[in-house]
Amino acid sequence: MRIRTIIVAMCSGQWEAALLSFDRAITLQPYYAEAYCDRGIVLCKLRRWDGALKSFDRAIMLRRDLAVAYSNRAFALRELERFREALDSCDAAIALNPDCVEAHCNRASVLLVLQRVDEAVASFDAAIAIEPDNASMRVNRGLARLLGGDFTGGWADYEWRRKDAAGWVIHEKRDFHQPVWLGQSSPAGQRILLQSEQGYGDTIQFCRYATRLAELGAIVILEVPEALVALMQCLDGVADIVARGKPLPPFDRYCPLLSLPLAFQTTLSDVPARIPYLSPGEERRRRWNMKLSTHSRMRVGLAWSGAFRPGQPELWSANSRRNLPLHLLSLINDSDIEFYSLQKGAQAEAELAQLTASNWGGPAMRDFTGELHDFADTAALIEKLDLVISVDTSVAHLAGALGKPVWILNRFDTCWRWMLDRNDSPWYPTARLYRQPRPGDWEAVLRSVRADLQLLKS
Repeated sequence: MRIRTIIVAMCSGQWEAALLSFDRAITLQPYYAEAYCDRGIVLCKLRRWDGALKSFDRAIMLRRDLAVAYSNRAFALRELERFREALDSCDAAIALNPDCVEAHCNRASVLLVLQRVDEAVASFDAAIAIEPDNASMRVNRGLARLLGGDFTGGWADYEWRRKDAAGWVIHEKRDFHQPVWLGQSSPAGQRILLQSEQGYGDTIQFCRYATRLAELGAIVILEVPEALVALMQCLDGVADIVARGKPLPPFDRYCPLLSLPLAFQTTLSDVPARIPYLSPGEERRRRWNMKLSTHSRMRVGLAWSGAFRPGQPELWSANSRRNLPLHLLSLINDSDIEFYSLQKGAQAEAELAQLTASNWGGPAMRDFTGELHDFADTAALIEKLDLVISVDTSVAHLAGALGKPVWILNRFDTCWRWMLDRNDSPWYPTARLYRQPRPGDWEAVLRSVRADLQLLKS
């Protein structure tokens, strides 16, 4: 086998080249179980789940005691939504090798999809008992705990994301010579930098803590992506706002935005939820008031897709599950409602234009997205609407932060922040959650939305 060639291809992400090398190797050694197992991993990287499953099955047929093949097989089965078989495969791996960390983690991930949170946490516990310093596993356990409402344990585990060498949560970690502030001392009189670290939605959700920090006497410096700078100008308590990548002013301490719930020891009963805490500003408000001055029909904004993150392949599966196929919006079409597109992105805009041209039967949307230059513009447009209906993306967070009624269309394996078994959110008092009753069942969600729209009009 050309082992070095394969390793180089895999390490550099050349998955097609690695697959060809494995195929050649298997031709030369057709009974080499480990080669089939590794080939399955490559096929998983290429998101060819059926092929990956066949490769893992072949590895197991050749070596019934190959625990890692059972564990990897479970990963492919999960992506194929064959959850019961995925759990059985994890159990087989653990029976062969109780110290197989990957099997415990894969088992936890399947259980989370099935919303069996306590069992998932127990599986993460088993994995962490084997590798107590594994930051990635602690982060995942933290997300599971948060999903189940255990904020105390969840925030503590989630802080391990800053120690995760793989960096799957924070892709651009920075270290400052100033100490981090995590609530261990009074911030009064201190210049504290709040560092935006993840997506737009995360920044919108957690920037609310800037106000609480300022109320304790801190001088708050907020660093956010350029697209959020104008929106954050109206956030109470912020002394200075800096666009990400621009020179920072002097500061005494810093805190990543998503560490603030830990610093303030936030529990489920005391989530800071005073709304609105963001606004578009008077200049943007006047501009959009002139553009959309009067209306006779109810105005509803729609967002059906989250941003694609090409540099984060580990998020692709979840992103695809959270996005709503655009054609399904035909289920809520209503001539008594004036629909507005809030969906940015060239691909989504092109899809909408194509479906509109083909008389798809969906809502006729007014589309001002070409004039939405940043989130302050989007906020000003949302203020002119009566309701926002959105999948789990930054638009939903923005509507909630503005105090606008927002109906969030939520996948079955929900993000931790929306928790379980509730149709409201402690983070956004004006939000209503519409959850898939089964994985992938968007039609049931939209039927519920349509029924509630009829009630809202009456």
